[in-house]
Amino acid sequence: MKIPKPTQLQLVIIGAVMLAIAAALILVFMREQIFPYYAHKVVEFVEPSSGTEAPFRHPLTGEPAFEEIERPRLYGVMVENMVEAWPLSGIDQALLVIEAPVEAAIPRLLTFYSEEQEVVKIGPVRSARPYYLDWSEELEAMYVHVGGSPAALSQIEYNDIFDLNEFYRGWYFWRGTDRSAPHNVYTSIELLSEAYESESAWRSIGPADYGLWQFKNDVTEDERPEYQFVSMNFSPYFGDLYEAGWEYDPETNEYVRYQSGYEMQMLEGGQIRANNIAILETDIVVLDEIGRRQIATIGEGSAMVVQDGQVINGVWAKPSVDERLRFYNNETGAEIEFNAGVTWIEVLGSLEAVETN
Repeated sequence: MKIPKPTQLQLVIIGAVMLAIAAALILVFMREQIFPYYAHKVVEFVEPSSGTEAPFRHPLTGEPAFEEIERPRLYGVMVENMVEAWPLSGIDQALLVIEAPVEAAIPRLLTFYSEEQEVVKIGPVRSARPYYLDWSEELEAMYVHVGGSPAALSQIEYNDIFDLNEFYRGWYFWRGTDRSAPHNVYTSIELLSEAYESESAWRSIGPADYGLWQFKNDVTEDERPEYQFVSMNFSPYFGDLYEAGWEYDPETNEYVRYQSGYEMQMLEGGQIRANNIAILETDIVVLDEIGRRQIATIGEGSAMVVQDGQVINGVWAKPSVDERLRFYNNETGAEIEFNAGVTWIEVLGSLEAVETN
């Protein structure tokens, strides 16, 4: 059977298809060569089956995993906690939160997220302060904020900190219409991932290499107490408005967040839970008439870690900006192992502000 010769139109179509395939292959190759750190593997966490010990853990949370996970890139987002901002968005999905006071001793949150998460709304996003920068830098996170104090903005510029400022990169944020400024700025993991890839193109950024905590397995149900409640008042001037509380749930071995005596809910209805509450005491000094704070982040001091329905008295230590904040047991001197999951760090001027029962 004689095969008919292809027409000129067919030859053109075949040629176009082959060119498209070749261009796609070239683009894939160039992406791997020019942007090697953008190509990252997303690992789905798998719950261990009964009696099976997962050999690996997530670098930030310690969650069990059956594949080794490279240190993911992290986003540190400044979120306000003023009453005008309640209820908040996305905080229930943060993997690590550091809560510390700003002006009038009102607490603000530095919330950390990992690149493999899907969080559609985070905020309201607020301004930077120097001490939050020190905690963000130890995790090599992209620091996300809306403006900042003069000292914080100078620190970002002087130290060339990888930040994302809404004032200059507004397209990675949006302003809601249901609240008035400045309590209406939001972002998402999708937008932050886009920003990371775009803004890091002109930076020399290698694989993440931040320090890791030690993790352990939860205690058994028989070892858990029936009740524990831990609270601290960040700003007594406002009564109990900024009193943060954590109630122990023995069924899950987690702590439920309370604010002003009420269970703290998200705008989307989520519940804030944590597996560990680390509380540290450090020097806090009021700098000016506006009430800006200077908070010591480098050094060491008294601390307590609340987990498993128990309180471990200890010390915190952070030798330098680049080194990880760690907690050590007073009795043994060993680094405290955290339960896998979410950790909240509460920063206070004195542990005398903490009540436990």
